[in-house]
Amino acid sequence: MTMDTGDLPDLEVGPHDDEPHESGIGNRLNWLRAGVLGANDGIVSTAGIVMGVAGATSDTNAILVAGVAGLSAGALSMAAGEYVSVSTQSDSEKALLDKERRELVEEPEEELAELADIYVQKGLSEELAMQVAVELTEHDALRAHAEAELNIDPDDLTNPWHAAWASMLAFTVGALLPLLTITLFPDGSRVPVTVVAVLIALGIAGWISARMGYGPWSRAVVRNVGGGAFAMAVTYAIGALLGTHVG
Repeated sequence: MTMDTGDLPDLEVGPHDDEPHESGIGNRLNWLRAGVLGANDGIVSTAGIVMGVAGATSDTNAILVAGVAGLSAGALSMAAGEYVSVSTQSDSEKALLDKERRELVEEPEEELAELADIYVQKGLSEELAMQVAVELTEHDALRAHAEAELNIDPDDLTNPWHAAWASMLAFTVGALLPLLTITLFPDGSRVPVTVVAVLIALGIAGWISARMGYGPWSRAVVRNVGGGAFAMAVTYAIGALLGTHVG
């Protein structure tokens, strides 16, 4: 089907209002993703720890020590894991960009033909594809090739420190919820209050992650809440079983 551009209404060039296209969005989404996942892990893992200990004993000090240890270890582990993972990705991106720079210097004609071929494969005619390739190369050759060939924005490389800090802080914030509820409330109500608080927090985290990914929020919330409930039930049962045998 061929579109007659003469029949098109006068349109303003630009993205939709609800679709972010500005420079740097990839890096921001990277640490936002790390933050949401970190908070979710902090809630679930710390809730599992304190619920397991609460199933074994009613000693508030024992529960607090276990929760703080889990929070500290988890936060540092999340930060280290994100840093290593994103650093590896960043190193790969830099290496690919260096390779592209060398090729643009050593083989400019071959690179131009390669770029034009990419646009031919996307549906442009050879003549138009070559025109697009030439104009983009004249404007910013490295960016044109990086985005078309590698899907990389040279000005928006992933930042491992952003991901590490976001993950660590988010894990800590998420972990504080079950830790505080199970240690501040009295023995008779601490477990049910913690369960309710954790499930509500997991529902919110699932909704946020779905909104960030433009996915169905109901499915994400059910997965998050269901997984957290299962983890707490299992760890509490194990703690109660071990507490009975040890006692």
